[in-house]
Amino acid sequence: MSWGAYIKGYRSYLKLELSLSQNSIEAYDHDVNKLVQFLDYHKLKHTPVTITTDVLKDFIRWINELGMSARTQARVISGLKSFYKYLLIENIVSDDPTELIEGPKLGRKLPDFLSVDEVNLIIAAIDLSKPEGQRNKAMMETLYSSGLRVSELINLKKSNFYPDLGLVRVTGKGNKERLVPIGSVAIKQIELYENHYRNTLEIKPGNEDVLFLNRRGSKLTRVMIFTILKNLTHYSGIKKTVSPHTFRHSFATHLIEGGADLRAVQEMLGHESITTTEIYTHLDRDYLRSAILQFHPRA
Repeated sequence: MSWGAYIKGYRSYLKLELSLSQNSIEAYDHDVNKLVQFLDYHKLKHTPVTITTDVLKDFIRWINELGMSARTQARVISGLKSFYKYLLIENIVSDDPTELIEGPKLGRKLPDFLSVDEVNLIIAAIDLSKPEGQRNKAMMETLYSSGLRVSELINLKKSNFYPDLGLVRVTGKGNKERLVPIGSVAIKQIELYENHYRNTLEIKPGNEDVLFLNRRGSKLTRVMIFTILKNLTHYSGIKKTVSPHTFRHSFATHLIEGGADLRAVQEMLGHESITTTEIYTHLDRDYLRSAILQFHPRA
């Protein structure tokens, strides 16, 4: 049985059993294929069944020598562990050669975030004289108001927008749904977009319930959102590298700085683990000091 057949089965497992997105499936596929490239390069005739821990250690040394960052190495190792978990479940292997493989130690990377003024500058850079201007403003306000992932934004449905309740229903990672509050400013901009832009489009079949559409009446792509935001950042004069995730990070940071409970932020972001949410607590020393003075019994 070829590597391709094992990987095909693994992809089906990721899609059907774990309900991962296409982007996540491609990332895991890429990790396993790195190992296949290593074996081909060194003319090693191993199958997933015959791979040993020593071979995997040689592989990790190889990707390290190629200049792969510690974070990328850690992701590749995680992908291989997931692959062998699948092989164990399917009884294709009886032992897991990745069990004793450890990834490199990583520091916690804190993504950039924007100040409230910077968010306002980026949104103010939108040209409302263009037909798509109101759509772009509605999207940016939604990103900042609800902390959505870019995939959640482009897949947001009209039927899951509840302006009277101030909520949107979002489908996140693993097809898990959650209700997220949305602010009045974002609600107003979405309603303006629907009334003055969306209802003028000839909507392509299958896109009738998609909230944000391109000028051809189809769902927007992730790349388009990144491009829009990149251009707005340039026009605003901000020198940071800004992505949709920067808006998500700013949303969480501003909530926590304002005193929001970490568990509440975890729910809004759709994080399974509170540990993931804790990365957003990179608050300045003055804020932390004021919190201690306010709440600690010995302050």
